[in-house]
Amino acid sequence: MCHRMTIPHRPKIAALGTTYFKHSHAQHIVDRFLDGYGWNGKHHRPAMDLVSLYVEQVGKNDLSQERAARHPELRMSKTIADALTLGTGKLAVDGVVLVGEHGNYPKNEKGQTKYPRWEYFQQIVEVFEKSGRSVPVFNDKHLSWNWEWARAMYDTSKRMGFALQAGSSLAVTWRVPSVEMPLGAKIGEAVCVCYGGVDSYDFHGLETIQCMVERRQGAETGVKWLQAYRGAAFWKALNEGVWSPRLMDAALCRSHTLKPARAGFSDTFPTLTEMQNIVRDPIAYRYEHADGLKCTMLLMSGLVRDFNFAATVDGGARPWSTQMYLPMPDGRTTTASFFSPLVNNMEKLFLTGKAAYPVERTLLTTGLTAAGVESLYRNQIRYETPHLNIRYQPTKESTFQRS
Repeated sequence: MCHRMTIPHRPKIAALGTTYFKHSHAQHIVDRFLDGYGWNGKHHRPAMDLVSLYVEQVGKNDLSQERAARHPELRMSKTIADALTLGTGKLAVDGVVLVGEHGNYPKNEKGQTKYPRWEYFQQIVEVFEKSGRSVPVFNDKHLSWNWEWARAMYDTSKRMGFALQAGSSLAVTWRVPSVEMPLGAKIGEAVCVCYGGVDSYDFHGLETIQCMVERRQGAETGVKWLQAYRGAAFWKALNEGVWSPRLMDAALCRSHTLKPARAGFSDTFPTLTEMQNIVRDPIAYRYEHADGLKCTMLLMSGLVRDFNFAATVDGGARPWSTQMYLPMPDGRTTTASFFSPLVNNMEKLFLTGKAAYPVERTLLTTGLTAAGVESLYRNQIRYETPHLNIRYQPTKESTFQRS
């Protein structure tokens, strides 16, 4: 059993990335540790030092070398073990940031990109075991494209006794309106309308739903099954009321990017026929929790470019809805503002040694993402998920950014 040592006044952090170019996740995250970021109206510098950086793929658009030149105190490591040990042979940092996103990696037959988060994690744990102690780890996005590996990452953190925090900005970014699901609410059904691809933005849509519904009465109980719908099957399911058209419309009404169906009016709401002309490859993941709650994640690329949530709450006549606000970078900036709340929560992890929110949320959304891919791969069958019997309690306090 490895034990985490007491965190010093100013922790030392190691960062591991698959690649480091403009607008990559590594750039958004590591830059904030190196140079600080805007926070609550001021320039904020984390109360810790990023002392080492490992980048696996260094291409023509690489930024890591420029960052190293500006920060001579930063150790550029050629191996993960070196980044964690700083050349001493034993663990010499107080926290690890794992960013296994972007880069040139193969896809499998199901369309999943084989990002090496699990492989990186194994090397991290190997250093922990050899050193006889462990430190907190943050993993960007879902734990792995492979469910068994994701579960092993979670189980290993529990067995060795180190804090594991994971996920993306969706659960911690700003919301419009700035509201939180009441703790203990009775949720009848929930929907997220968003955009993007499979084994990618579907995770973000599922995380949008999960950070809200985990606060329901009885907390999280796990998921029994999931069924995917794609193309014609999507529209057929919508017409048959497989999920609530009313909740879908309520979520769409929160969108800031809803594509007008007819030119000349900014408040035009597209008809179903117009949606079918706009959205070329719609995808839905419909799933049921162990307590009976049914949720649906809808990828409607072309119609929206944001993440919008709606639910029936406490039997209310009107849907409860909000948008997870993700202000994108423009030509003047190199960073996306919504990574700031994510990094701020990483700081809490490394300063306290405790996860700011349950890693079980990411474990469950990782499993749901893999289940959605599996259902699509198996011709959109209903896919039973007894392995997603994941129960947990949410934090009582809100963790999304309110300022």
